[in-house]
Amino acid sequence: MRIAYQELKAEFERILLSLDFNPQKANAIAGIFADNSLDGVYTHGLNRFPVFVQYVKDGLVKVDAEPALVDAMGAIERWDGQLGPGMLNARFCMDRALQLAAAHGTGCAAIRNTNHWMRGGTYGWQAADAGYIGINFTNTVALMPPWGGIDPRQGNNPMVIAVPRKDGHVVLDMAITQFSNGKLLQYQAAGEQLPVPGGYSASGWLSTDPGEILESKRHLPIGFWKGSGLSMMIDLLVSVLSHGKTTAGITQSGSEYGVSQVFMAIRPDDEARSEQIIDEIIAYSKESRTEGDGSIRYPGEGTLRTRQRNQKDGIPVDVKIWEQVKSL
Repeated sequence: MRIAYQELKAEFERILLSLDFNPQKANAIAGIFADNSLDGVYTHGLNRFPVFVQYVKDGLVKVDAEPALVDAMGAIERWDGQLGPGMLNARFCMDRALQLAAAHGTGCAAIRNTNHWMRGGTYGWQAADAGYIGINFTNTVALMPPWGGIDPRQGNNPMVIAVPRKDGHVVLDMAITQFSNGKLLQYQAAGEQLPVPGGYSASGWLSTDPGEILESKRHLPIGFWKGSGLSMMIDLLVSVLSHGKTTAGITQSGSEYGVSQVFMAIRPDDEARSEQIIDEIIAYSKESRTEGDGSIRYPGEGTLRTRQRNQKDGIPVDVKIWEQVKSL
């Protein structure tokens, strides 16, 4: 089943208004959720919307909260999200990073006490659309054991790196686990196995069964021990720069809220030269031979194709979740 973008957004907006969001916030949040589904990130679009609604009803997301400035140190600022909607806090902080970069060449906005930003790539695209390099990362609840461990003590701690390009921005948006929780749930709902092992079963064997991994909470980090180390470093960076909760603190609270995030922007100094370098790197990568019908894509290329297809044909939706949302 496919539905038009405007129909999806309008349904989100209707529900958000009923939750006492003001019209401006309702429109902005609805747009972000709809954009995520438009770009093919269904796990953080329609599929995640009922969870967001429940967080609002539980008081974990504060409808009227606005970010408050805590400290300013030249090109670096520290903000308190006051448990406001994570996607609005994130968009605000990337905007602040862009403003700081316009003045200083680079800018950084760290925020604590914020909430799930949904698709991290949203804010990388935001920076690239403005003509800036964007980098952002967040910590999360623990769902992955540190390398050599069994108990979950690290988050999937997504990170985004975006580089602007006229013929299509290059945007890497990834979790530090081999598969994000949302992607595991998507495979599980479809009754499909993972294409490669994504974690361990309860008995300690590598598994392609999403249900086994969700049950064991033993997600596999990207790059094995290297991913485990990267997860810890992201937790350190966002917590130190924001003075906010660590993955341990988030996990101990019982729900994933009050997280810590960092947003950085860098102003390229020679647009023509940058375009030349980017095109050279992409072209060289695509020269590689492939096996079978394989193809080589740069990060973000698939997103652009999905966006165009969904704009034309409508956005595919999970009928059960769509009916659930319409009943809210």
